[in-house]
Amino acid sequence: MNIDIEKLSLPELNSLLAAAERRRKLLSSRRPVALVRRKAIALAAQHGYTIEELYGDPPAAEVSRKKRAPRRKAGKKASKVAAKYRDPDNKRNTWSGRGRMPRWLAQKTKHGRSVTDFLIPGLAKPTARKNSPIGRRTLVKKS
Repeated sequence: MNIDIEKLSLPELNSLLAAAERRRKLLSSRRPVALVRRKAIALAAQHGYTIEELYGDPPAAEVSRKKRAPRRKAGKKASKVAAKYRDPDNKRNTWSGRGRMPRWLAQKTKHGRSVTDFLIPGLAKPTARKNSPIGRRTLVKKS
């Protein structure tokens, strides 16, 4: 609410000052909200109730944001995923297609071979794309 005091007459200014003084006295005589809230919670608890039971919702000051649950519990390892890619030269070199591409596969694809050449036969579609646009700089021609 904006009041342009330049345009108010003398009686309007006097009534505004009186209303402001009444409001100031009221606000200064009131107890702090947190103190009243604590007393109300204590009184409800003394009679065997909670604020939620009496009013339906917790007081605004006590409403806290729910913490987001971690994706994995601390100390618990991620579940194993079946390998999709295998190095024909060394059968122990495998990759599930998740996460960063392993060095052995990056070296082989760098020398002209495709990632799909290393797929284990009979398994799912390839997940790694050598030509992924993510992280690649492209030249944009202005017309």
